[in-house]
Amino acid sequence: MTPILTYLNTALFVVLPYVALFTFFLVSIQRYRTRPFTYSSQSSQFLENRRHFWALVPFHYGIIVVLTGHVVAFFIPRQILAWNSHPLRLYVLEVSALVFGLLSVVGLVAMVVRRASDAKIKVVTSIPDWVVLGLLLVQIVGGVLVAVQYPWGTSWFAAAMAPYLWSLLWLKPDIATVTALPALVKLHIVNAFLLIGFFPFSRMVHVLVMPNPYLWRRPQVARWYGRRPTPVN
Repeated sequence: MTPILTYLNTALFVVLPYVALFTFFLVSIQRYRTRPFTYSSQSSQFLENRRHFWALVPFHYGIIVVLTGHVVAFFIPRQILAWNSHPLRLYVLEVSALVFGLLSVVGLVAMVVRRASDAKIKVVTSIPDWVVLGLLLVQIVGGVLVAVQYPWGTSWFAAAMAPYLWSLLWLKPDIATVTALPALVKLHIVNAFLLIGFFPFSRMVHVLVMPNPYLWRRPQVARWYGRRPTPVN
């Protein structure tokens, strides 16, 4: 491995993760203490609801399941490998992850199209919104491509990624397992840390303080009432 490649790997898989995590915690706390009312999804549902529903609900269901799978594989990698030792269980886990990944892609694409095509939504869409949508699009589409091109990801995540992430957590970074991974997987990892670092600057911070009950709540009707003008004598 050349010195340039060694420095690049160190920057991407050692320096970047710590910078992203430090930014995530510092800015999230500082924003909550100084601007607590900005901890909101700033929903545009009242401007347009039909496409909002068919975008946000599939996206949230898909991304929650996919993220949960990543977290579980991080905390109990040995149990995941033991589960995958049976072919049928491995197929069920892989297909389920791919289905929910595709569901999140469908929802995210619908979100992007909605914000790009509706004039009222475009007005309330900021530059950070477009940045985070771009990062999410790269991350989720990249994850689906990784799942298709490099199958059995639940196993190699538990075997390669989990030790690397734990080494970061214990402040003893060991990048040997990730530097051997394909370029597409490396892009997925790097983009994940970029997303984490940008997280506290976006409307995504609402997930830190607010659950998502609208995923199962009954539809709500919002009515707007304006004051009648006072007659002039």
